[in-house]
Amino acid sequence: MKSWYLPTKLQSYSFIASMPIIDVLTNYIMFDDDLFRNINIWLVSFPIIYVLGALSWYGHVLIGNSIRSRYPLLHQTKLRILILALCIIPFMSFTVCVIFLIYDTLHILDYNLSLSDLKMGLLVGFSVNAIFESLYEADFTLERYKQSLLEKQYLQQLIASQEFDALKKQVNPHFLFNCFNTLSSLISIDRVQASEFLDELSKVYRYLLRNNEESLSTVENEVRFIESYAQLLKTRHGTAIELNIDIDPGYATYLIPSLSLQLLVENAVKHNVLDKGQPLVIDIFSTAGNRLIVNNNLQRRKDDVASNGVGIANIKSKYSLLGQDGFQVMEDAMNFTVVLPLIWNHGSNVVDFTANGLQKIHRS
Repeated sequence: MKSWYLPTKLQSYSFIASMPIIDVLTNYIMFDDDLFRNINIWLVSFPIIYVLGALSWYGHVLIGNSIRSRYPLLHQTKLRILILALCIIPFMSFTVCVIFLIYDTLHILDYNLSLSDLKMGLLVGFSVNAIFESLYEADFTLERYKQSLLEKQYLQQLIASQEFDALKKQVNPHFLFNCFNTLSSLISIDRVQASEFLDELSKVYRYLLRNNEESLSTVENEVRFIESYAQLLKTRHGTAIELNIDIDPGYATYLIPSLSLQLLVENAVKHNVLDKGQPLVIDIFSTAGNRLIVNNNLQRRKDDVASNGVGIANIKSKYSLLGQDGFQVMEDAMNFTVVLPLIWNHGSNVVDFTANGLQKIHRS
């Protein structure tokens, strides 16, 4: 509560709506049926009770809001209500007694205090405070609950954003490390080819750096990049690798996590034998239902291949953080297949982890 000494809108409106009624009830308790016969009660007593009631109401506001400001958390609700009761009830009793004593001491409109009037005044005061303090507390608790949900949602989004950024940062070192290994082996075999490879690498890596700043990339951009990446691979492996791409042009503007195709192609190259007589064939094609398929024939290496677990786990984690279902990995004796769900590019509804928090994905 930013300014606990200021009444909330609910507190102000409730006072404006209820005080005339409380004023009439209080005057009726003190003057009985004279309330309807004596005009002086309306001209003199009604304003006095209204002013005293306003002072009493503001005192209740200060007490209630200061307690809520000191104990604002949801798990402090029971403690807050207990402290409110221990403070509000005595204060209410005191202010009611003061009002009646003022009238009795000053003989306002010849009023004389009676015990029955005081009891009735305390009953009205207790009832009114019970109703309105319950209303204020319910409003405060509801607002805190909404705020708690927003804070929790923001925290989840922040964590997801940080995790996604961490996944993106895994890609560059992973990719660069493998390229340097390839370049190192090429230097000792064919310096001309190594030079060509390095030239291709510089072109691809510039694109990689630029594209990896984004969380999502269009299918068109990803395909364009993977075609460049394939040239890198062919510089090294020649006809030992084949890449076939057949994607419906209608999916060009759809989105997938950045560099997903590069990771899958790299994964296929890493774990399969590359032989000119038995080439590794990688097919990338679209299917109905907004799916992109990456398939390669299986010809597993006999020797163990070191893996740092980035590849497929990275892509799966990205889809999970994006809240997208449908990512699948399938394997049989002949093929290894990965299904990538395509995300409809709907402008501002696309998730952007690099801006201010997470935005909502529009699912197709």
